[in-house]
Amino acid sequence: MSSAESDVMVVTGILPLFYGIFPTAVDEGPAETMTRNYVTRDSDGGRWFVKAHPAGTGLDAERQALELGRFARLGRIPVPVVRQALDGDLIAAAGGMAVTVTGSVENAETAEGGLSGARWAAVGETVGRLHRTLARHPSGPPRRVPAREVCDVQRDRQRLERLLARFAKKPPHVSGFPAWAQGIAARRLDALPAVAAMVKELPTSLTVQTIHGDLASPNLLLRGQRVAALIDFRPPGHRSPAWELGRIALDPRTVLAEPDWPTSLADAIAAYRTANPALPADELLAVPRIAAGLACSVHPPVRGRRRPGRTHPRTRGVRPQPACGHGRAVRAPAGSRGGAP
Repeated sequence: MSSAESDVMVVTGILPLFYGIFPTAVDEGPAETMTRNYVTRDSDGGRWFVKAHPAGTGLDAERQALELGRFARLGRIPVPVVRQALDGDLIAAAGGMAVTVTGSVENAETAEGGLSGARWAAVGETVGRLHRTLARHPSGPPRRVPAREVCDVQRDRQRLERLLARFAKKPPHVSGFPAWAQGIAARRLDALPAVAAMVKELPTSLTVQTIHGDLASPNLLLRGQRVAALIDFRPPGHRSPAWELGRIALDPRTVLAEPDWPTSLADAIAAYRTANPALPADELLAVPRIAAGLACSVHPPVRGRRRPGRTHPRTRGVRPQPACGHGRAVRAPAGSRGGAP
């Protein structure tokens, strides 16, 4: 029996014992950097997405991320339901792995094909409602900080140089993720002078608050012209909400494919402003500059890549969308997996 087959058997055993889910099928999904993923169908016809963490993984961060998604869901943000284990915990451990279970998102696609049409405003409105909801999170209210705490080009230069120095000491193979990451870091370093000129025009202070933390295109699911779900939250942390809006709205796949993207960005920002009027207008006007400043940092850390033409693993029943590397949330090569709020 292979290791993969053994893991499927462990998952098949955990689900009824710890979650009361009696699977009729457990299909292996795409592996991420730190997890193996599965899609299961239960005896009642329900579909669940199962994420399996190897033994020894620190689970506090995963638990906090799940709790943050549940908090957003209480604010009527479209987030897949988290299935609690029978003991009330969000994570169950047995057989050398720890497992989390979330609902599926049916007939949806990721935003990796870019935004167009009414999707711009739909995304802006959803992100605005998300930030308005998370502003009430127990981790603390929004606050203003000096702009350099959000976009510090000199700090980013030092971090990129250290990262490239480590690559130089141990050059990666010519193909694969490390070589790709090295190239991305080098290009970001080259772009820093232009970024420095842009961030000089930022407001002197910017808002930081609890945000999604990883709202890149693979983690935004769309159904038609509406947002179907936001997935894969990170643990609560105070960062710039304007940056998070810019990160998803100004994904390179969208900008390169949409000649009229400035007008569409204005639609997204207007919808965001209606949903979350608390964020100052000067920060919304600075969204492109803030997004550019953080796009050339080493944070969030890059985790992996998805090959072009793959559906997001939480979706099914949709056509594949082109994909390319972007930020932390870009996944390792992936197939399809189940996914619904």
